[in-house]
Amino acid sequence: MAEERGFVLEPHVYSAHRNLPRLLQFLKEEGNSCRVIIAAAGLSAAMPGVVAYRVSFPVIGILIVSGELNGVDALLSILQLPKDIPVATMGIGKQGVLNAVYLAEWIIRRSTGADDELRT
Repeated sequence: MAEERGFVLEPHVYSAHRNLPRLLQFLKEEGNSCRVIIAAAGLSAAMPGVVAYRVSFPVIGILIVSGELNGVDALLSILQLPKDIPVATMGIGKQGVLNAVYLAEWIIRRSTGADDELRT
């Protein structure tokens, strides 16, 4: 969907629990080239908060339908992040992922001055 809307999505797979050093290395070395990061969260929802703590640009949290609560636990975890760690939190499942792409597009267009093309 991102490509259809005219911008590049560069997927990376990390875990805030299983390979935190690699995630932090990526954010340090390549994170500054990003305008926005969409971070997926499941169960404990650590990823969006960890990323938001380490970068100085917008982070959007998307929720994976998983576990006994089907993503509700991840939703609550992201919504309740401490102050100074802002994460835009989307809905659970496919609709949330699609809205994350729309929000990322809006952020990118606003930051590049191309916001005249956005729908009102």
